[in-house]
Amino acid sequence: MQGNVVFNATVCLIGFVILMVHIVYLLIKKGRRRDENSLLVFFGFTAFHFAAYFIFTVLKAQLQIKSDTFIMGFYTGFYIANNLEIFFLFLYMMLYVDVPDKLGKPLQIINACLLSVFIVLDFVNVYTRMFFTSVDGEYQRGGAMIVSQIYQFILFAVVFLVTATNKKLSIREKMAFALYCFLPLVAIVFQNIFKGYAIAYLSIIVSIEILFFFLGIERNLKLAKEKEKNKDAQIRLMLSQIQPHFIYNSLSSISTLIPLDPDRAQQALDDFTEYLRCNLSTLTETRLIPFSEELRHIKTFVSLEEIRFQDRLKAVYDLQCTDFYVSPLSIQPLVENAVKHGILKKTEGGTVTLKTYDDGDAFVVEVLDDGVGFEQGNVDFASNKHFGLQNIEYRIAKMCGGTLTMESSLGKGTKAVVRFPKTGRVS
Repeated sequence: MQGNVVFNATVCLIGFVILMVHIVYLLIKKGRRRDENSLLVFFGFTAFHFAAYFIFTVLKAQLQIKSDTFIMGFYTGFYIANNLEIFFLFLYMMLYVDVPDKLGKPLQIINACLLSVFIVLDFVNVYTRMFFTSVDGEYQRGGAMIVSQIYQFILFAVVFLVTATNKKLSIREKMAFALYCFLPLVAIVFQNIFKGYAIAYLSIIVSIEILFFFLGIERNLKLAKEKEKNKDAQIRLMLSQIQPHFIYNSLSSISTLIPLDPDRAQQALDDFTEYLRCNLSTLTETRLIPFSEELRHIKTFVSLEEIRFQDRLKAVYDLQCTDFYVSPLSIQPLVENAVKHGILKKTEGGTVTLKTYDDGDAFVVEVLDDGVGFEQGNVDFASNKHFGLQNIEYRIAKMCGGTLTMESSLGKGTKAVVRFPKTGRVS
């Protein structure tokens, strides 16, 4: 075999093996993200591309194929495959970066139109020979060969611009996409110098490894930060829930009740113990819990507050459904907020209502109070002062894809609405 044939076959074989390793890794990985499924398609097509070129190179050399029809047919498919490969890279980039629909949909439409045009041009080349031709079974470039590369240049430029200007991506991520866009372009220059050598294929292998390695590192770093954030949030929520003043006030009320009503005092002490146990055990949960468990915790809290505030606090339970799962400590803190910041700030007190129902798409929980309320425009829920609500919202969204919304009117009360989608994930 000639030196360029050996080089090309070796590059394609190495590229195919490397890609298959990555493909197997992605296939056996649990909980693949949408962008990883797209990466799997991109790797799979590129592996097929490498395998096809390897087989062509070896067969042509071993069988001494001199058929112009065979050469024209293969290179037509080869040119189309080059464009499709960049097309799949573009799709992966769109998912990885999470490009908003406002920009993403127009880009996808333009991309699909451009791809269609160049695929048609590749087929037309069989008759016009403007991109390439075959003479005595040997590939030869045509006068307009550079035109066939325009789609790839455009897509590389789009991928580079979208990733380079995205503020959410790290420098490492931007560099990975930038190198994938520029290395093949540099390789094309060298390939024109060393004709017959598949330097562009070698650059693709290097680019894929950089992309996979850099983005893999970045994902691991983000996951580590996410875990650290979860731990920090869990600790802070525990501190916000087990408050010294609540413990002191509850114990003081129980102490006062002992000589007056020992049986009720015993029940209150049992409730207080159950409250602490639920808070401590629930906060360590990383899975959804039955609503009945959260409800029991809510009733325990309310019963303790009723001992302290007696007629100033009333509780109403309008439960149309209870057979569903919620994130731990997602409803009880809302009831506590309603009592503490709504009802008890009124001299005469008020009523807190817990309501549940099924709206078809989700199980909905509403916590309503007729307390003092607030002007929504004057409250910054992103501030540290309202960390408790931030944390509840974060846990609901993270664990089951749910949402928390707040509605309030000054002097009329507040309503917190939590939706737990039926398609939400169980962590």
